[in-house]
Amino acid sequence: QVQVVESGGGSVQAGGSLRLSCAASGSILRVNDMAWYRQAPGKQRESVATITSSGDTNYVDSVKGRFTISRDNAKNTVYLQMNNLKPEDTALYRCYVRGARRNERNSFVAFNSWGQGTQVTVSS
Repeated sequence: QVQVVESGGGSVQAGGSLRLSCAASGSILRVNDMAWYRQAPGKQRESVATITSSGDTNYVDSVKGRFTISRDNAKNTVYLQMNNLKPEDTALYRCYVRGARRNERNSFVAFNSWGQGTQVTVSS
């Protein structure tokens, strides 16, 4: 099993900043793609930012220029620096991690894991 733990959410006023962290742990062989998703009440889940194993990044248009995704492979951790936050950014942010791990038989298998989510609330 792979555990994914997120932190860094909170309540801020518009224009403020937050830095989200997501750390994966367990019998991990390698971590490939990592991403941040968000979902607000009554809205569909959307991909906010992704980062590949090669370091290529993508962002949803609404956060370009404000958010930065990064990763620390030594720590199996992905970050999301969120600047100039807007009320529209209010959502539950969840981390998605995929790669390869050792299973119960010590075989290498693929994994896709989600964090529990961290709430970001931005007020005017």
